[in-house]
Amino acid sequence: MATNSISLSSPSSIFLSPLLPAATRRLFSFRQPRAAVTCCHSSSSVAFPKKKKHWKEGEYPGFTEQDKSKKRTPIKNIKKKLDRKSNAKAWVNTVTEALSDHIDRKEWVQALQVFKMLKEQPFYQSKESTYMKLLVLLGRCGQPGKAQQLFDAMIEEGLEPTTEFYTALVGAYCRSNILDKAFTILHRMIELPYCRPNVYTYSILIKACVDASRFDLVDSLYEQMAERSIVPNTVTQNIILSGYGRAGKYEEMEKVLSGMLEKPDSTPDIWTMNTILSLFANKGQIETMERWYEKFCSFGIEPETRTFNILINAYGKKRMYDKMSSVMEYMRKLSFPWTTSTYNDVIEAFSDIGDAKHMEYTFDQMRAEGVKADTKTFCCLIRGYANAGLFPKVINAVRFAGKLEIPENTSFFSSVIYACAKADDLIEMERVFKRMKEKRCQPDDTTYSVMIEAYRKEGMTDKIYDLEQEKQMMSASEKLELMPT
Repeated sequence: MATNSISLSSPSSIFLSPLLPAATRRLFSFRQPRAAVTCCHSSSSVAFPKKKKHWKEGEYPGFTEQDKSKKRTPIKNIKKKLDRKSNAKAWVNTVTEALSDHIDRKEWVQALQVFKMLKEQPFYQSKESTYMKLLVLLGRCGQPGKAQQLFDAMIEEGLEPTTEFYTALVGAYCRSNILDKAFTILHRMIELPYCRPNVYTYSILIKACVDASRFDLVDSLYEQMAERSIVPNTVTQNIILSGYGRAGKYEEMEKVLSGMLEKPDSTPDIWTMNTILSLFANKGQIETMERWYEKFCSFGIEPETRTFNILINAYGKKRMYDKMSSVMEYMRKLSFPWTTSTYNDVIEAFSDIGDAKHMEYTFDQMRAEGVKADTKTFCCLIRGYANAGLFPKVINAVRFAGKLEIPENTSFFSSVIYACAKADDLIEMERVFKRMKEKRCQPDDTTYSVMIEAYRKEGMTDKIYDLEQEKQMMSASEKLELMPT
């Protein structure tokens, strides 16, 4: 069962040893690839002007020579008061920065903890911007119940709700596919004179309905918009286009696109182009994707870096390496930069087939050009080495990710678990799974399916049962969390 053991834990664990050994440093040491092009990044420094003095020394308003000659009695403990004030101010700034950092990193649990601590202070003042950021964060993290609690707390503190706040709350429920509650909030907005829904509110609802394939609700929302003289913009139409495309309703998609060409308020843009191309790229319909590319170019829409990345990803998955290379060369010709996403798509293409040689060459090229690797880069590297059977290099890749301080998310841990399963090292797989939970990274369907398949291969039915029960409990817990309060 453990013929190709990967030692990823205990004292030699990859997660406990962030530093690279000498052999690993040599493995990932810089070498100049033959096609490497060095990118120069210009940096600019901002000079802040000195604070302007509005009066000369001794000319402070209300300050006279007579006052200057008087000796004032020193205030008792004034230094202590000033120190306390200074420390309090520094504390506030530190906590505010911590809150901002947690929001940026989408750490909703920590963000709410810091916000609660901040609210308990006597100097706390409610700020609409803070509530808005937290509402959006909770919506993105799939926490509509928490978003509702925060919204109610905001009202209790005396802040007036606006269309933007209600729209953020609608978005929180829509992201968790709780459409009935989202529509309830929409009707409440319609009744309130200063919180009427706008095109952004309807766009969020339309996207949720499209994702749920509830095109009947989409039609009713369009009717409401027409009654209220709210004109759908390009973003709204792009959402509809994407939904029709995913549902295979290509005739309806063509009608929407024709309507966009006729109306000045919703003309197709680069997002329209990228949406359609992604649609057919994900379905593996290369010829259709290429036809639409030509069609959008004929509309006068010029491709951007993301457009080319979509093409590269599509060609890579189909192992059409000649076309993939042609697109990359064309990007060079037009002076489009090869971004992290560009390199990730190429690395992923070689990773899927276990082509470690070309995968490493691409990664070296990426580093030579100064393009920053991210979590997806290392997920692809780890899976690629596992597919190639190069399990020692999996360890090196994870350690190198630690050295570069690459964020460890669910996808990262799932990739390592995949590598352990490939090596038939179930003991290490379980240790990584435990570490994943300690890091508060929620296992997803990919994580469970990889582990269940590994146990099934060894006939460990009891382990499979435990995982399936855990998965069901987690699903039930998520549903309970999503229930509106």
